[in-house]
Amino acid sequence: MERISLDSIPGLGRARRERKATALPLLCLLAFAPLATAQDTAPDERDLDQPVMARMLRSGDAAKPLLSLTPKGAQPLDTHEAQLDLRIVYTRSRIWNPESQRYDEVNLRSYQSPGTHPDVPFVAPTIVTSPGETVRIRLDNSLPEQKDCAHSDINIPHCFNSTNLHSHGLWVSPTGNSDNVLLTLRPGVKFEYEYNLPADHPAGTYWYHPHLHGSTALQVSSGMAGALLVRGNRLPAPGRTGDLDTLLREPDGSALPERVLLFQQVAYACRDKATGKIKVRKNAAGETVAWVCDPGDVGEIEGYDQFGFEPGAKIDTWVQSGRHTSINGDVLPTFTGLVAGRIERWRLLHAGVRDTINLQLRELRANPGSLEGLSGTALDNWVARNCTGPVVPQFEVAADGLSHARAIEKAENVLQPGYRSDALVVFPKAGQYCVIDAAAPASASILNAAEDRQLLGVATVAAGSGAPIAQLRPYVTDRLVAAVETQMPTDLRAGIVAALRDGLRLDAFVPHPDIGDGELTGKQDLVFNIDGSRIPNVYMVDGYPYDPSKSRDLILGNVEEWELRSELGGHPFHIHVNPFQVSRILDPQGQDVSVSGEKNDPQYANTKGTWKDTLFVKKGYRVFVRTRYQRYIGEYVLHCHILEHEDQGMMQNVRVLVPDGKGGGIDSSRHH
Repeated sequence: MERISLDSIPGLGRARRERKATALPLLCLLAFAPLATAQDTAPDERDLDQPVMARMLRSGDAAKPLLSLTPKGAQPLDTHEAQLDLRIVYTRSRIWNPESQRYDEVNLRSYQSPGTHPDVPFVAPTIVTSPGETVRIRLDNSLPEQKDCAHSDINIPHCFNSTNLHSHGLWVSPTGNSDNVLLTLRPGVKFEYEYNLPADHPAGTYWYHPHLHGSTALQVSSGMAGALLVRGNRLPAPGRTGDLDTLLREPDGSALPERVLLFQQVAYACRDKATGKIKVRKNAAGETVAWVCDPGDVGEIEGYDQFGFEPGAKIDTWVQSGRHTSINGDVLPTFTGLVAGRIERWRLLHAGVRDTINLQLRELRANPGSLEGLSGTALDNWVARNCTGPVVPQFEVAADGLSHARAIEKAENVLQPGYRSDALVVFPKAGQYCVIDAAAPASASILNAAEDRQLLGVATVAAGSGAPIAQLRPYVTDRLVAAVETQMPTDLRAGIVAALRDGLRLDAFVPHPDIGDGELTGKQDLVFNIDGSRIPNVYMVDGYPYDPSKSRDLILGNVEEWELRSELGGHPFHIHVNPFQVSRILDPQGQDVSVSGEKNDPQYANTKGTWKDTLFVKKGYRVFVRTRYQRYIGEYVLHCHILEHEDQGMMQNVRVLVPDGKGGGIDSSRHH
C-alpha cells in the first residue's frame, strides 16, 4: 500500500471527522524514522505494503545445525523450533498532523526486532509458524526502570514499563513460560517464552501483544502488537478435517494473494509542562475537539487520562483527540497491486484499544470533489455522494483464526477490539474503491455513541484479463471449485465441491466439532458492569473488580454453556486458551439475532455456530456460547477487550483443575 495522493483526491489530507455533534480533526498518522529536516512540511509519498515478516531463526538456519544419524549418514536435524528476538524500547519518531501541516514528534514504547521497518517502527513484525512447531520468543524489556511504581489498588493503572507477552488466540498452555499472562517482567529483565503448538493446532490468524494488568492498554496503544499467522498444509481426509489454507489456492497450487491489515489506535498526546495536562483545543462551548502538539513538543502515551472518558464528559477521549485508526501504521492509504477478478485473502486484525471498525468497500466515482475543511454531515455527504457504487462483498471464511462451516457474505465487516477476520475479497472491475468505516448505532460501538461514516482509504484496482464480473458469489464459488478439482484428494473432491455449491459450505475445514446439547456437563454465568457512581469508576466482572487471589474454577474435560451479559455499555468478551462456539444471542425482546442479525447492526448476523475467542456483548442482550476445557490445566484470565477496562478491573482469573474423579477438581496448590 502507499499513501493516497492528495492530487487524486483534493483535500483528503485535511479531512475532518465528527462523532455525534462535535467536529473533530481527521489526523493522517504516519511514522517516519530517522527524522527528516525541520523544513519538511508534507509527508513523503511511499509504499507501505505489508508489516515486515519476523526474522525467525530455525534449526536449518544455524551455522552449526544439530545432526541426526540416518541410513544416509549424518543429516541436519529439524527440531521444529523457531526463535525470535523482541526488544522493548522507546522509539523516537514523528507522526504527520495534517491539520497543522507539520510533523508531531513522538516517543513511544514499541517492539524492535531484526528487520523492523524503520518508517513504521510502531508496527511489530509478523510471526509465521505452523502446527507442531515450538516458537521461542526472547523478550528483552529494555524500558527504563520505574521506582516505586506499584499502587495499593491493583486496579489503578501502574508500572507502565513492566510488561509480559500474550499470544492471543493460540491454543497452548497458559502456565510456566508459555502463554502465561500472570508473569511480570520488570525493566531490565530478559525472558524466553516458549509456545508449543500442538500438531492439531488450527491454522489461522492470531496476534500477540502485552498483557500485564495495569499497563496493557497503554502499551498496546503505543503500537506494541503484531500479527501471528499459523499456516497449515493438512489436507482433509475421511473422518478428519483439513486446513483452510489448502483450499485457498489457485488451480496451479499457489496460495491466493493475501494482505495482513493491522488496525491500531495510537493515542499520543502532548502535555503542558507546568500542569502536566493534555494540550487541547476547545470550541466555544468549552468542549475538547482536538489534542494539539506545538512545535518543540513530544507526543507520548504516559497516562490513563488518554483513554476512556474525562470526568463529566459525554464523548470518549479517543474521539476528542482527533487521532485516527491506522492501517499497518498509516492512515488513508491507497491499496495498490489489486487486479480486477483476482481473489485475495485479507487477514483483518483489530489490534487497537478503542473504536469499533465497520469495514465496507464501495466504488468511488470519478473526479470526486474536495474534502478540504469538511466535517460531520458535510463529510458524511461527501462519502455518500462519491462512494456511490455497489458494495463489494467480503466473503468471511474464518473469524478469530477459526474456519467457518460456511463462508459468510458481508456487506459490512464489524471488527471489535481483539477480533480477526479472514475474508476473500475480489473487485469486479477496474477503478477506485472507497474503504469505509461505515456508520454504527451507539449500541453496536464500544464508544457507546453513534459513529458516522469515515473514509479509511482508497483501493486502486487495475484491469484484469476478463470482463467485469456481474455476480461475485458464483465467481468465488467457481474459483474455489477449480482449486478443489486440482488440489484436494480425489476421493473427497466430489463431496467438497458439492458443499461449496451448496452456499459455500466449508465443512471439510472446520477445526472443531459442534457442541451439541447432549455433550454439555454444566453452565457458567458472567456479567460485565461499571459502577459509575464512584470516582474513579469501578470496572467489574460478576459484581467485583479484579482480585488475583480469586478465580473461577473449571474442570478439565467438562463442556459447558456460558451466558454472557452486560449491565452497562457493550464489552468484547475474551477468554484465553479454549475457544468457544456461539449458540444463540437473544436481544432484549428474547429474539435470537445470531442468524438474521438486526436492522441497524449486522455484527451478530450468521454468528450462530461459529467459533471465536472474542465476542461483543451488548447491554441488555443474553449471549450464549459453548466451550470445551481441553488438554491444558492451569490459571489464566477472561476479560473485556476494551483494554483500559481490563486494566481497571474488568478481568477475572480462571483455573482449569484436574478432575478428582468425584465430579470436582483437585486444587494443585494443595497437597493431599
